[in-house]
Amino acid sequence: MSGIVPMHDFLYREHFHMSDALQLILEDTDGTQLETSCTRVAVIWQGKELWIQQDGRGQLLIGVDVEEGDAEYANLLLRPLATNLVSLQLEMEPADIGAEEDGHVHGPDCNH
Repeated sequence: MSGIVPMHDFLYREHFHMSDALQLILEDTDGTQLETSCTRVAVIWQGKELWIQQDGRGQLLIGVDVEEGDAEYANLLLRPLATNLVSLQLEMEPADIGAEEDGHVHGPDCNH
């Protein structure tokens, strides 16, 4: 994936409203910060793309892209509960359910 700046720590700031935009802060090793926004962002970790995006319901969806041969995939849902509290839920889903029927393949950009 191009556009990933090496040697940056990844920090995110999430505004929990119905917008799809994520406000990001990228911080270099010397403390220099770059602020930007996007609808989804990937961090390459252990050779996999770890995608982070909002799901449209005020939750943060964290998932790995499905690769050919994967039987299932996992998504983490992060939900705000109250001041300084969040809920974290792991969802395991089959990678190929319905793919033959309607051409849809589940992944982190699904909104369901």
